[in-house]
Amino acid sequence: MNFVTLILNPFFYWLAWVIIPLIVEIIPGIGSFLNIIFKKNVEKIYKDPSVWPDIEVIVPVYNSQDSLLKCVRSINDSEYPNEHIQVFLVDNRSQDKSFDIYALAQKTFPTLRLQWLSAEQGKSRALNLAIYNGGGKYIINIDSDGYLEKSALARIVRRFENDEEIAGLTGTILTDPDEIEKWPTLKGRILRRLEFLEYAQAFMAGRNYASNKNEMYTFSGAFTAFRLSTIRHTRLYNTNTIAEDTEITFQIKHLLKKKVGIVVDAIYITGPIEDLNKLYTQRQRWQRGSLEVSQMYQDSSLSFKNLKKNVDIKTLLFDHTFAFPRLIWYLALIYLLMAGYSSEVVVVSMLVIFGFYILCGYLYYFVSLHILKPFSDLRDYYKQNGIYVVLLPLFNMLTFFIRFAGIINSIKTPGSWKTDTLTEEKSVFKNRLKRDADKVKAVFVKFSDMVNDAEEIEEG
Repeated sequence: MNFVTLILNPFFYWLAWVIIPLIVEIIPGIGSFLNIIFKKNVEKIYKDPSVWPDIEVIVPVYNSQDSLLKCVRSINDSEYPNEHIQVFLVDNRSQDKSFDIYALAQKTFPTLRLQWLSAEQGKSRALNLAIYNGGGKYIINIDSDGYLEKSALARIVRRFENDEEIAGLTGTILTDPDEIEKWPTLKGRILRRLEFLEYAQAFMAGRNYASNKNEMYTFSGAFTAFRLSTIRHTRLYNTNTIAEDTEITFQIKHLLKKKVGIVVDAIYITGPIEDLNKLYTQRQRWQRGSLEVSQMYQDSSLSFKNLKKNVDIKTLLFDHTFAFPRLIWYLALIYLLMAGYSSEVVVVSMLVIFGFYILCGYLYYFVSLHILKPFSDLRDYYKQNGIYVVLLPLFNMLTFFIRFAGIINSIKTPGSWKTDTLTEEKSVFKNRLKRDADKVKAVFVKFSDMVNDAEEIEEG
């Protein structure tokens, strides 16, 4: 049997299909599951400090009148003592009544120290302005379109106070179950339930596992915390990228050589995705941002030769940049058809991969259930929607193609928070197709006229 025949042998072909999801998805899933099973509960490890330190909570504001009061209320109602909290609401040229909400919050929560700052230069500069003006031991950033679970601030600070090695932390982001179930259509609710499951598993299993191995790729911009002593040794938030959360993570990890992590039971609740167009622009923006940051850090530590020892290179290669494993599977489908495999083989091979992802999804599902024990309402909602784990591979496939479109779009257009929606891109594609068809038609008509003229000359 020659080498080519060996490679094309169905056994080796099927083995390749099994190895890729095994390495990229299943092994981390099992590792995360076992890590939770054999690891003590974090609240039994990290004790309350003898004195709660002063903290600074930064809330960037942009047309946030509908959500700002609930966001501030969650800070006021948190378990963290108000006398040790300073809140900066940093406005970025809001055109609505956000300032009026700030004034109302001052009256509604008199024991909470609130200060309004005007940045007028984007989210990154807004965060930097508040950092310059703050003086707490820890800096905590949260978005204004969501709210904190009551124990979130205390859990973050407790981790900092008990782990001197940690320089920056992120929390778990979940979408709001009440907002999900208010959606009028079943199809819309299913999309949002899948998003809820995706967030829970990505943070509580995926990032949790990576954090415990000191391999977490990025903070979440919606809920991030730093030691003030750390953040002031960085170049602060970068204003030249749409992924300032990833860039500040890379600064701390690669420039300062400090440790970052996640507190999985420190929860921030945000609104669910509005529709497919919003999902399309959101995931493309994430993809663009990741590519921007990877380009900024093309130094020796992030070179390809460090693939084995640098997790960020692996993440960029397998997920954020090339989406390598999934591309192999999709290209393999083409090979199956070209090689004359039956449709039954194609279907069975896809079902095998689908089964691996479902297995991985349920491993993550049980990990997340374990972590959500202290949060009965969220846990009950998560448990009620466990059946949708079987659909997560399809949802993840959808987001993969969106992110892959983001890679293509990032090549031809500059990075921006404003990204064309799926509807807008479809319209552009249709118009371009129509223009190209009209050009072809015009050439055909011109050629037809030339033939007719030639025939008339010959007849004459």
